[in-house]
Amino acid sequence: MKLNEYLNYDGLGLAKLVHEKEVQPIELLELALNRSNQVNSRLNAIIIPMHEYAQIKAKQTLTGPFAGVPFLVKDLFQEYAGIPTSYGCKALKKRHYIPDTNAEIVNRWEKTGIMTFGRTNTPEFGIKGVTEPEAWGSCSNPWNLQHNSGGSSGGSASAVAAGIVPVAGAGDGGGSIRIPASYCGLFGLKPSRGRTPWGPQMSEAMHGAAIQHVLSRSVRDSAAMLDATHGFEHSSLFKIEKPEHPFLDYVYKPPKQLKIAFNTQSPIGTKVSKDAIAAVKHTAQFLESLGHIVVEDAPKIDGMAVAKDFITTWFSQFSYMLHQIKQMSGALHDEFELDSLALAAFGAQTTAHEYIHNLNNWGIYVTQMNQFFDHYDLYLTPATASVAPKNGEVSTPVWQKPILKSLLKIGKAHYLARGKLVEQIIRENLKWVPFTQLANITGLPAMSVPLYWNKDNLPLGSQFIAPFAREDLLLQLAGQLEIVQPWSNRYQNIVV
Repeated sequence: MKLNEYLNYDGLGLAKLVHEKEVQPIELLELALNRSNQVNSRLNAIIIPMHEYAQIKAKQTLTGPFAGVPFLVKDLFQEYAGIPTSYGCKALKKRHYIPDTNAEIVNRWEKTGIMTFGRTNTPEFGIKGVTEPEAWGSCSNPWNLQHNSGGSSGGSASAVAAGIVPVAGAGDGGGSIRIPASYCGLFGLKPSRGRTPWGPQMSEAMHGAAIQHVLSRSVRDSAAMLDATHGFEHSSLFKIEKPEHPFLDYVYKPPKQLKIAFNTQSPIGTKVSKDAIAAVKHTAQFLESLGHIVVEDAPKIDGMAVAKDFITTWFSQFSYMLHQIKQMSGALHDEFELDSLALAAFGAQTTAHEYIHNLNNWGIYVTQMNQFFDHYDLYLTPATASVAPKNGEVSTPVWQKPILKSLLKIGKAHYLARGKLVEQIIRENLKWVPFTQLANITGLPAMSVPLYWNKDNLPLGSQFIAPFAREDLLLQLAGQLEIVQPWSNRYQNIVV
């Protein structure tokens, strides 16, 4: 197989060639490594190589739906025992942190027959919607190297879009699958709460708001991976049932006529670009042409309240996590990024009453979304408020940094998160990505589908949110959209 042929296949397509003995796993691994050598120095997508591990694996008898397919995992909560892991953090990178157990999601991916040959770039602890960690540097977008790939699964998105691998590990705690999918023109599905495992390190992350899955070029690769990873394990808090049929089957089964609500207004009152509005209107017209009913409407939910509750819970959880990392690694305070320290300082000031109040509000939003879905099958919004920002464009203003440092030094950084400044912090943090957090808080499945490219050939995804545990409905629609308006041919235009 030649490299240009390799670039045309999705994961299941490559696995079929292996199964039919038209190509050997070691050949596919060499092609993936060649493509990585060709483009990764400009992308900075893969940061920790696992070449020796993959080469050993390629010589074994591999079985499963993705047997012999090259794969990458995100350098955050997707641990391999004995492999250096940094969580995008310079303190863990410096100390050469090596976990002693596999993450359960990794074990399930391994059973599909994949060959993992590296870990991908992510912002420090996954706290941002762009991938620009001080530990590793910015991860560029294959569609335009001046732009970022998004976060926090930016390295995986960049690698998949550039054709290094057809599918890669990702995770989503506030949009971290859907945001880079939108920016890089990929299919990105965030499963329902509890759908994929978090053990053995924890039972669930951020009360189930964060979930693990993949980024892929094709819808069917995502569905097949969900079939392989779904379900209860010993660390799970509750059991979520599979649909009647395998997820993969739904990709090939067009949905019935759907009633879909759409909205292009930012829930926190921030600017939404002309591209984002155009993307959703294009998708709405496309849906109507397929016979679906499309109505402009939105759930009666206070978007700023949702954002406050998300940010408060996230900052509080992160404050605890950073404390644990310090204890585990012996890392010093100044070995972490300024933004990480500031967020942890804000979170540390949350009282127990405030925290429980925020968490109880999550249940209110679930009720409101369930009431909304009494009238609609799906909810459509832009996945992101604009196309991918340029590298360095999303950052703490230079004038704020000395103020933050001074306040952190005297233990008063949390003063910045008081009163009206809270809303300003929320708008600054989420203005690029205001649409994704609702699905995380409510635990609902959501996807970004690549149906729009702007005049500069930069993609922007359309986000669909479904009722709880209805990934089958999302995959049905995505499969229909992929057939009628295929996006795989667009990857041929990428010149990295």
